[in-house]
Amino acid sequence: MVGAQHYYENKERCVFCDIIRQETKSVARIITENEDFVVFAPFASRFPFETWIIPKKHDSAFEDIQKHEVIHLACCLKGILTRMNKVLNFAPYNYILHNSPLTTSHLPYYHWHIEVMPILTRVAGFEWGTGFYINPTPPEEAAKFLREAGV
Repeated sequence: MVGAQHYYENKERCVFCDIIRQETKSVARIITENEDFVVFAPFASRFPFETWIIPKKHDSAFEDIQKHEVIHLACCLKGILTRMNKVLNFAPYNYILHNSPLTTSHLPYYHWHIEVMPILTRVAGFEWGTGFYINPTPPEEAAKFLREAGV
C-alpha cells in the first residue's frame, strides 16, 4: 500500500488504474472481463498462473461493492477457478483479498483487488534471500492457457 501511495504522490493517479488501462490496452495478459471487473495475469507475476481480479471502477474498499458488482465478481471468481481446475488439474491455491484499512475513508491511491495464486512451485532460498521470485511460466502464456480453457 505504501508503494501505491508513493506512486500517487509522484504521478497524481492510482497505480492500479494505470495497470488496468495498460493491461486492457495490450490484452496479452487478459484472461476475461465483464462490465465491472478485469481478470489478468500480472506482468511481474511472482508465481505461475498468478491471477488478479480487479474492479474497473476505482474503489479502495471491498465493503463498498454494489449488488450488481457482487454478481459480476462471483462470475469472475467462479470462471477463473474453473479454468484453473481444468488447466492445472485441481492444483491447490491461495487467494488474497487486498483491501484498504477499515478505519480509513476512500483512498485515491489504492484499489481493492483479489489475487489468486495456484501452488505449483516452492519459494526457495533465492526468493527468501532476495525478495525476487523465479516464475518459470510467462504471464502471457498463463493467460493464453486460461483464456483457451474452453470454460
